Amino acid sequence: MTGSEPTLRTCPKGHQYYKSSDCPTCPICEEERKPKTGLLITLSAPARRALENKGITSEEQLSQFTEKQILALHGMGPSSIPKLRKALAEKGLSFKP
Repeated sequence: MTGSEPTLRTCPKGHQYYKSSDCPTCPICEEERKPKTGLLITLSAPARRALENKGITSEEQLSQFTEKQILALHGMGPSSIPKLRKALAEKGLSFKP
């Protein structure tokens, strides 16, 4: 289905949206659950979900992992690492060596 014509979909909450990929994520629900403050606000939705699925929601939790471990998470891309480094540095932290 990737790359095909957009189809109208309805999520379990009743939001209607068009998507042309196999991704089942409702963009309206994603926007509603996007954090307003904290570590995860600058990340894309897939990167944010990757950290959330690992239980990482704070800089302190993130600092317990290496960059390599974070990059291995499904949904995490290399463009997120500089954002995460900056967030860690602002709190006086860094990735685990």
